Amino acid sequence: MHNNWQSFIDCEIKKPYFADIKKRLISDNKQGKIILPNPKDYFRAFNLCELENLKVVIIGQDPYHTPGVANGLAFSVRKQQKIPPSLQNIFKELKTDLGIDNTHGDLTNWAKQGVLLMNTSLSVCSGLAASHSNIGWEEFTNKAINLLQNKKNIVFLLWGNFARKKKDLIGHENYILEASHPSPLSAHNGFFGCKHFSKTNERLIDLGLAPIDWKLE
Repeated sequence: MHNNWQSFIDCEIKKPYFADIKKRLISDNKQGKIILPNPKDYFRAFNLCELENLKVVIIGQDPYHTPGVANGLAFSVRKQQKIPPSLQNIFKELKTDLGIDNTHGDLTNWAKQGVLLMNTSLSVCSGLAASHSNIGWEEFTNKAINLLQNKKNIVFLLWGNFARKKKDLIGHENYILEASHPSPLSAHNGFFGCKHFSKTNERLIDLGLAPIDWKLE
């Protein structure tokens, strides 16, 4: 049992499937493709959200494929960036649910409070959505979810069909909230009005844990 993310990551990067990920990254790089985010940010979601403090998991698909936008956290962008449409909708729901108004899209503060903002693929080629979705990252992130099953009482927010595919990996000791994806194409099919932010905090308070402060300073 790994007691922190770093020992988990150190162990996984030595495995054969991870060698395949590295090969693909090197090959795409050689072909002149721009890979996002910066390699130092591949594991940023794990580095910011310590395993022992983890309370909530939000699963995204792959990093934003516009250069300079992705920062290693699902749905998050750098402070000065324009807020992308899915994140705008997340903030709209947060405003309706808890009256919180966020003016920038850097979700680092959520991560530091124990929210793991994990994409299922941790890299992408510039301009090509889902371009690294079948290179092995999924195995890595599934193993991360498996590792979390050693902990109990985690709230998993599964937004959209892609995230819902992970449901089978999540044990009964954890708590699952599902909704449609917050993208403009599907937010009206059940994301708006889901009240996941207040429901998450109610659950954490019931467990005797500190609720998440969803306000971004």
